[in-house]
Amino acid sequence: MTSSLKELTVRQDAPTQRHTWTTGGNKAARRRTRTPLRSLTALLDRADDDISLFDVPGPRGRRRITIVTAVSLLVIAVLVGAALCQFALKGQLDAEKWSPFVQWPVVRYLLTGLWATAQVTLVSGSIALPLGTLLALARLSRSRLLRWPAGLYVEFMRAVPLLLLIYAFLLVLPSAGIRIPLFWQLVWPIVITNAAVFAEIFRAGVRALPRGQTEAGFALGLDYWPTMRLVVLPQTIRQTSPALVSQVVRLLKDSTLGYVVSFLELLNAARVLGELNHSIIQSFLVVAFVFIVVNVALATAAGRLERRTSGTSGAQDSRRS
Repeated sequence: MTSSLKELTVRQDAPTQRHTWTTGGNKAARRRTRTPLRSLTALLDRADDDISLFDVPGPRGRRRITIVTAVSLLVIAVLVGAALCQFALKGQLDAEKWSPFVQWPVVRYLLTGLWATAQVTLVSGSIALPLGTLLALARLSRSRLLRWPAGLYVEFMRAVPLLLLIYAFLLVLPSAGIRIPLFWQLVWPIVITNAAVFAEIFRAGVRALPRGQTEAGFALGLDYWPTMRLVVLPQTIRQTSPALVSQVVRLLKDSTLGYVVSFLELLNAARVLGELNHSIIQSFLVVAFVFIVVNVALATAAGRLERRTSGTSGAQDSRRS
């Protein structure tokens, strides 16, 4: 141990077995001792990124995974082929049963249902998202008068089935003399249930942020609520954006319950069209394809947001190191 590092001390904490290093001496010596620690920190960060939920399989494990995947794909292909053969035997693949879906009146009718579904999704999301933010802030509040009612609402509404809530708006409110349009009979139950889910997403995002972010806001002289609004919430929205997009996909699927209140969204429009043209299977298959395309597009957007967010976070971590 050189003279410039004679003040080096090691303190070991018994519960956590962590070592705290205190260096003294000139700047050059401190620079020499800081460089290995920085390299060690970068190495540990890369090791944390490589941690998986399971052990990396070896050659035999990869071979088994490949065989199981091939067998599964073969079984799925056989089932799809058997279903197509049954459809062909029953005449469900005849051209006259599929030709109406390339005619403009039918296409316009389905596009009208798709636009109604999009309206329900957009309006529900635009109301549920800020409401969920307010609920999350209330759950994170220091006041029990805000935290307890918000927590009770979130836990209760996450447990209530959406279909039951729609029936309550459909049957209970008219018996009480309250009548609202069909559109809002579908929108408000979706808003009430999904606001609780958005609240939990935001709360988890706030909890995941380092505590130093809040402490930095306090160090700048900000109070609790300005710190949440100016420091914490912008970072939370950026980090939880993939989960928020995934929840929007859930909103889109929740809109298919419009048949309960006789709202003509896409799935209900397909049912009416299939009963009119005696092509129920074809109508539902076409609508299923449309939903798959829309959901895949939203899932792709969520994946890009996640990669962009993780890339931004990684760049910030590298700059801090």
